[in-house]
Amino acid sequence: MSLTARFSCLSDYDPDALSVEQARSFIRSQLTPVGTHERLALRSALGRVLASDVIAPFNVPAHDNSAMDGYALRHADLASGDATRLRVIGTALAGKVFAGSVGAGECVRIMTGALPPAGTDTVVIQEVVRVDGDHLVIPAGQRAGQNIRLAGEDLASGRPALAAGRLVRPAELGLMASLGCAEVSVYRRLRVAFFSTGDELCSIGTSLADGEVYDSNRYTIFGMLTRLGCEVLDLGVVRDDPASLEAAFRDATAAADVVITSGGVSVGEADFVKPLMAQLGEVLFWKIAMKPGRPMAFGRIGGGERAAWLFGLPGNPVAVMAAFYQFVRDALYLLMGADPAPGVPLLPAVSSVAMKKAPGRTEFQRGIVSQVDGHSSVRPAGAQGSGVLRSMSEANCFIVLEHDRGQVAVGDLVQVQLFDGLV
Repeated sequence: MSLTARFSCLSDYDPDALSVEQARSFIRSQLTPVGTHERLALRSALGRVLASDVIAPFNVPAHDNSAMDGYALRHADLASGDATRLRVIGTALAGKVFAGSVGAGECVRIMTGALPPAGTDTVVIQEVVRVDGDHLVIPAGQRAGQNIRLAGEDLASGRPALAAGRLVRPAELGLMASLGCAEVSVYRRLRVAFFSTGDELCSIGTSLADGEVYDSNRYTIFGMLTRLGCEVLDLGVVRDDPASLEAAFRDATAAADVVITSGGVSVGEADFVKPLMAQLGEVLFWKIAMKPGRPMAFGRIGGGERAAWLFGLPGNPVAVMAAFYQFVRDALYLLMGADPAPGVPLLPAVSSVAMKKAPGRTEFQRGIVSQVDGHSSVRPAGAQGSGVLRSMSEANCFIVLEHDRGQVAVGDLVQVQLFDGLV
């Protein structure tokens, strides 16, 4: 079934008034990983997506060990309601097995990570005991088995330690290193081609003519794609000319899994842009109930093995970034094989200013969130026009004002999406 048929059969599908959540859901429902697999040395896998489960080859920890610095003893030696006095007969260090065993009335000084000496089953932390020469006084109330990490407690031998689809971050690198993994199977990098459209755009390094502006979108798109670990192909600025645009689309489709354009999808753009996208594949044109970033195109261009997913973004710089982070980012992660896509949660913050908002669309205002008197406070970061890239640079979050929300008063609770982790 075609994209158009799949979406048009949904009762609430309206391409001229699509909510943010509907657009996200529709995009996600179409995507499956596009990459083949490759094996990499462990450090080279940072930022990639696991293509197969990582199976623990042994228990982690491999042996019972002490979780704290303290004293290993036999719980049966402890008095039930009073302090107990035991003799210290030695020290157990991490990486060295204590020689001998612990008998009645005895205990051993133990370091974190050391194996409990034979005969012991409990560790009492050093902060609660009193040392008296070669004896130890332990207060009442100790639990049997306390402060001992059991073999396999973290990971059991033969069980998945990490599932396919997991994004490899520093913690995953360390976890796989702890299992002795020298290599790991990951999805190949996603290949993304992008270009800007418009006769008014000028590449940096050349002089501006009257009416021209420098193209910033290709640089923000390059930065956003590079931060995601994609292979990027910058096709530059493409003029509003049917032959040039068709050549750019064909070159992009032949080389990439995904094609991203900026400009050319809003009302009033050159008439041949939309028909050309549709001619080369199947593209849905949406007006999303959001600000900034209302016009957007999504679909497939090309055919067979040379087909690529297409995201046609608006032309205004902030609208490009808002649309990318709200729709394209998650889509690219899914195409990379991430399952689920690493999301960025919405967090509550108190608005320090009043904000105008009309119900019927989701707004993503650029904001600055900070800690004030123990709680999060947020305010807009300067002018909110969709062409004001400076406010995006100064912001550290999106203030997400929900679809049905109206005006925001001082002191109202709003949701924020932190850039740290998103961008």
